[in-house]
Amino acid sequence: MSSSAFHDAHCNAPGALGRVLMAVFLAVGGVMAHKLPAQAGWTEVKASHNGHFIVEARIDGARTRAVIDTGATVVAIPWREAERMGLKPAFLDFNVPMWTVNGKVMGARVMLRRVEIDSVAARDVQAVVLPKGALGHVLIGMSYLGKLRRYAVNANVMRLVD
Repeated sequence: MSSSAFHDAHCNAPGALGRVLMAVFLAVGGVMAHKLPAQAGWTEVKASHNGHFIVEARIDGARTRAVIDTGATVVAIPWREAERMGLKPAFLDFNVPMWTVNGKVMGARVMLRRVEIDSVAARDVQAVVLPKGALGHVLIGMSYLGKLRRYAVNANVMRLVD
């Protein structure tokens, strides 16, 4: 369903006003992404003006801003965010070679108990913590997306279904 069809079907429905009319805008580094309202088991995220899908995720209970990246094999977490989430990167073994836009770095494997974007959750998600300065934000990669029943992009809207 396109975002305009979704809007027409739900915004004009009786009782839907509180669910749908209040869209939330997320700002990450001055980039705005329009977040469509979540429903049980699925959510939609509209791409920002530069084409990125920016979301507020919850990783093992900690809220974080993230970019959904279908080109990333796993969820990638910067050192600073890993510290904030209680993953204790100083005690991890950084022995996994990773290639980023900044070149090769060594990451540390971790298993996340739960990753959520709105009402769409996945359990036991593989991730890597990257060393200081290797990444500026959390990337939600295929280790999360692959656990979902479905994800799709249509007309700059990504739909996630668990």
